[in-house]
Amino acid sequence: MTAEAADLPVVGAQDTTPDVVDGLALARLYGEPLFKVPTDLYIPPDALEVFLEAFQGPLDLLLYLIRKQNFNILDIPMADVTRQYLTYVDQIRSRNLELAAEYLLMAAMLIEIKSRMLLPSNKTQEGEEAEDPRAELVRRLLEYEQIKLAAFDLNNVPQLGRDFLHAQVYIEQHTVLHWPQVELIDIQSAWADVLKRATLVQHHKISREELSVREHMTAILRKLQSTRFVEFADLFDPSRGVPVLVVNFIALLELAKETLIEITQAEAFAPIYVRLAYSPA
Repeated sequence: MTAEAADLPVVGAQDTTPDVVDGLALARLYGEPLFKVPTDLYIPPDALEVFLEAFQGPLDLLLYLIRKQNFNILDIPMADVTRQYLTYVDQIRSRNLELAAEYLLMAAMLIEIKSRMLLPSNKTQEGEEAEDPRAELVRRLLEYEQIKLAAFDLNNVPQLGRDFLHAQVYIEQHTVLHWPQVELIDIQSAWADVLKRATLVQHHKISREELSVREHMTAILRKLQSTRFVEFADLFDPSRGVPVLVVNFIALLELAKETLIEITQAEAFAPIYVRLAYSPA
């Protein structure tokens, strides 16, 4: 029997897996204790993964290492940070090579910066000290930290749909039409307009005329019987002069006082109409 054949399971062979381990169940399946490991149990290699820290990228990991150990971000100890960074990259590279690619690029940059710091610094042509190799990395870290804090503050702002909802109440309403009430000032304004138009037609004939309020009341009632509504101005004839208009207006007020007529209007500032008062049969 070859070594490969010895490793294969034998059909019909007795299962020697203990049913109970030290008197305790191995696990619970659907609430029931499991005292024996299933023979057909299969768990994919990447089914169980534990990430102690979740980072959004290489800069997030670097910032975490620096802030966790209270390093001065303007004077980063490249040796310690690079060593810790590479340790984390080795862990994720063994599980997910695609995820580790971006981190490997930053690792190469850290190693380059560390190598440049080991070289003697050369002065520029103007005699000034050369720029610190860590300057560009520090700038990127500070910008990333500023954006990350701003995003954290924005996330804490209450958001519609996440932290609160609009209160909506449906109220069924029926619109009831209310006719505006004719006030005394409205009648005065209409009367002033009639007098203003009457002054445009003046007669110089002097005569004495006896005017009867009762006769004008009768004339107004007769005119209202032939139509449903009559406009206020149509009840006056400016060509007959101011005295007739005054008597006619007094007759109109007497009819309104005796509730024989109604004075209405469709809406505010609309023309005023006069009609016979409604009397139930």
